[in-house]
Amino acid sequence: MNLVLFDFDGTITRDDSLLEFVAYVVGFKKFFRGILVLSPILAAYKLGLTSNNFTRRKLLGHFFAGMSADKFDKICKKYSTTHIEDILKQSAMDKIASYKAAGDKIVIVTASLEDWLRPWCEAQGLELLGTKIRRKGGIITGEIEGQNCYGAQKVARVRAAYDVQAFDRVIAYGDSRGDREMLEFADEAHYKAFE
Repeated sequence: MNLVLFDFDGTITRDDSLLEFVAYVVGFKKFFRGILVLSPILAAYKLGLTSNNFTRRKLLGHFFAGMSADKFDKICKKYSTTHIEDILKQSAMDKIASYKAAGDKIVIVTASLEDWLRPWCEAQGLELLGTKIRRKGGIITGEIEGQNCYGAQKVARVRAAYDVQAFDRVIAYGDSRGDREMLEFADEAHYKAFE
């Protein structure tokens, strides 16, 4: 049995789902106002001046801090079950189906929030390692719980969750800088396989 690791955004989806998810949760008017406020941080990230971790923390904090965890969970589940299918690449889903048919263990390893990906992953029979948002007293704090699942953290999370030596091979799919370490870690790596 192989351990097959798939990045989510850009690898098996046509778009980066984080911004689409944020707009879905807060509405387009609040989303565009927030993006305007955050534009210096987003521009700095695009120029390589700030880290993915810093940028993601600022984005999540701006839009979700103070939201009821119950409300957030309901929105996440609705988004997961009604919108993810619309952004998937069919070629990637066909590849996932072929690994499932072969009996391999398939894991989505992503910087995206587990909260809104978990219902979709469970419905697809896929395991999930992602970024977790912190909750306190029934409220979303906007902070990340632990580390952002990006870059070297993807490999750390895989090693913590699975005995990789128990698998015949580790196969990884990714499409960006955030997947580099995971692709290097794998026995077989596929970069931008579904373009």
